[in-house]
Amino acid sequence: MAIPMVIFNNGNKFPILGLGTLAANSDDCKNAVRAALDAGYRHFDTAYAYGNEADIGEVLQEYMNAGKLTRSDFFVTTKLWLTYHQPDRVLECLDLSLSKLKLEYVDLFLMHTPCAFEDTGNGFFPIRDDGTPAFLNIPPEETWKGMERAVTDGKAKNIGVSNFSCGQIERICKIATIKPVTNQVECHAYFNQGDLQSFCKKRGIILTSYGSLGSPGRPDMFKKDSDPVLMEDALIKKLAKKYKKSAGQILLRNLTQRNIMVIPKSTNPDRIKQNMQVFDFTLTGCEMKQIEGIDTNNRIFFNQHFVGHPEAPY
Repeated sequence: MAIPMVIFNNGNKFPILGLGTLAANSDDCKNAVRAALDAGYRHFDTAYAYGNEADIGEVLQEYMNAGKLTRSDFFVTTKLWLTYHQPDRVLECLDLSLSKLKLEYVDLFLMHTPCAFEDTGNGFFPIRDDGTPAFLNIPPEETWKGMERAVTDGKAKNIGVSNFSCGQIERICKIATIKPVTNQVECHAYFNQGDLQSFCKKRGIILTSYGSLGSPGRPDMFKKDSDPVLMEDALIKKLAKKYKKSAGQILLRNLTQRNIMVIPKSTNPDRIKQNMQVFDFTLTGCEMKQIEGIDTNNRIFFNQHFVGHPEAPY
């Protein structure tokens, strides 16, 4: 079964389901992309910060050189890192990503975060010599001017944002000549982002979910012993039994029925196939409402590095 498409506010189509690649590197990443391509995936989500763009690019070239793919067959998302928020540095970052991906353009280019940092060369989230965070106060709408150039220069088909609040999106929309097509945020049944989705929908912006399954494999910096395990939720397990699906498939179906793009990350070939098999059943309206009712507003991905930044989104 082909993966359904969403339609962006500019009329462009994009697969509603893709492969997330956070924390996947080298052979693990390459094998995951191969498994996904063989299973029928055509949407791949990466970022400058993930350090795996070259791995993904290598496999895509491998499949194109073998005649298994053409460039128009697949969709790649990458993201602007926070040390490139100066408007005249945006394309510098994108050019580095394109070089690693071995592509002339990406299908979707996102601002990874609204928070700008100075590139001090000291740390992944840069710090100054005195140990304080190297915050830069660059409004996202200034950076957006550089993002728009990515489209006008033909280096990105679509542009959007990630980890943005309603207020920050509103500021972008007021000055934009090219509107964001999506806001990629943490979104799952325990943190369903209903208000944010409603806000974005009124402005023609689609949500993309990360952490869709409660992210059991998330980095340790985001783990707390008190966090509930989403895939062990009684309602989710009950629905999985009814539909003869996994808990993960129920969670992905819930989001895709809400017209939210999903990018579940896996390096397990069987799980990669399983995550795609969510379009052969439909949850009822009552069941969708029940899943809405288990929302606990529990944010898993709270990034301490942004605390105190003038553009911290939460």
